[in-house]
Amino acid sequence: MSTKENKNGGVSYLAIGLALGVALGAAFDNLAIGIAIGVAVGAGLDGRKEKKK
Repeated sequence: MSTKENKNGGVSYLAIGLALGVALGAAFDNLAIGIAIGVAVGAGLDGRKEKKK
């Protein structure tokens, strides 16, 4: 599985969170909630990653 790297050479957790959210939303037949949760989790992980640098 290939992941996209951002400008700083790290992994973009927003993209990973969004992909997982879409998959879970489709599985539970509630795509809007899945996307929202995926974006929230991905953004949170991206924000936490940048604070550590």
